Amino acid sequence: MTKQYARLEQTYNSIKEKIPFEPKIALILGSGLGDFADTIEIKAAIDYKDIEGFPTSTVLGHKGRFVFGYINNIPLVIMQGRVHYYEGYTMEEVVLPIRLMKKMGADILFLTNATGGVNENFQVGDFMIIKDQIGSFVPSPLIGENIEELGTRFPDMSEIYSKDLIEKIEEAAFENNIKVQKGVYLQLTGPNFESPAEIKMCNILGADAVGMSTACEAIAAKHMEMKICGISCITNMAAGISKTPLTHEDVAETADKVAPLFKKLVTDSIIKIGSEI
Repeated sequence: MTKQYARLEQTYNSIKEKIPFEPKIALILGSGLGDFADTIEIKAAIDYKDIEGFPTSTVLGHKGRFVFGYINNIPLVIMQGRVHYYEGYTMEEVVLPIRLMKKMGADILFLTNATGGVNENFQVGDFMIIKDQIGSFVPSPLIGENIEELGTRFPDMSEIYSKDLIEKIEEAAFENNIKVQKGVYLQLTGPNFESPAEIKMCNILGADAVGMSTACEAIAAKHMEMKICGISCITNMAAGISKTPLTHEDVAETADKVAPLFKKLVTDSIIKIGSEI
């Protein structure tokens, strides 16, 4: 048993008696969706600070707890606040929550985030279904001794984001008349926003949106053979495309403005995904 897996076991054992059911879907809430968990049929909540050996989110607006509940009788666990690499945590700590939710029983990971638009055809407030990603600019969460209990040493990444789940999100968007884009997400470390030259580089590499999370989480989930889907909210156009300096306050303002529509899209997507579990 590796030290990483021993830590995962310790973390899980510290809360397993508090977990009310086996969740089928794990949902991570990005900026602007923080209060989404309060709208579901809640059965239990566990604060990160009460979990042995667990990292805590330091980002403003991230509550920092797991919420267990139901949407349309679909059991899910929700991360109300994620952990970022730029907060100073190791990559092992950043993806520990993903591994813990898999340990709880979740087979599907639904990622959401607030993102900077790189594709100039996008507009602030757009939703982008993630079809692929570039995670090469942050350390892989799989570096180090492989955790054999979780997955193979060299996992395939040719389809990180499930085509089946993407179709379900597209169906939910169509039925609600919600405009969605599809694109490639690129993760950088943060916490600084990118320079115009860096955004130009991201564009050349094929990125449609850029952010500071998500890709490493998806890699860890894929290693465990979870099915993955993700939606980015384009909260700002990236540096060099945007004509004004970027601030976290502006990102949060846009995320809050489109939150009701984002919640509707996520809710109906989960219902469609859950109907076939």
